[in-house]
Amino acid sequence: MPPIPGSGLAKGLAVTLRTMTRKTVTEQYPDALPELPPRTRGVIGLFEENCTVCMLCARECPDWCIYIDSHKETVPPAAPGGRERSRNVLDRFAIDFSLCMYCGICIEVCPFDALFWSPEFEYAETDIRDLTHERDKLREWMWTVPAPPALDPGAEEPKEIAAARKTAEKLAAAAQAEPREGDA
Repeated sequence: MPPIPGSGLAKGLAVTLRTMTRKTVTEQYPDALPELPPRTRGVIGLFEENCTVCMLCARECPDWCIYIDSHKETVPPAAPGGRERSRNVLDRFAIDFSLCMYCGICIEVCPFDALFWSPEFEYAETDIRDLTHERDKLREWMWTVPAPPALDPGAEEPKEIAAARKTAEKLAAAAQAEPREGDA
């Protein structure tokens, strides 16, 4: 049986009308910002105070996009008669986001919690060379890092917090005991 003339046009109009009555799923991105899930991976932030220049993040990065420069400084002895120590001082910490594949290995291997995921994703540049963020720019991203999720009320207290609490209680008890001995 030959097709009825205009049946293709009628089918196309039916699809158009059906689609026009449905709710749209398109988000108008620049005008309406998307709601991101918690702990979204956007850009990497640097908490410089925790960085000890151990270089683990740069060594483990599969893309070699982390650049670290440092120098050694001598630290005077902590106690009289002690010996001087040396420590690494961070001169440059940069991440080239044009090379980064956002795998998160650098954040996972950092033993001192110096690197964090920030949910910021709007850092496009017109020049690819501007995607290398130096430590001052990486420090700015730390303001957007969300606080870690609260601990489960039924969970055990972390060992570090329990040890710190015991030490603080011992110091408080010792501080209270000293004035009493002086009074007697």
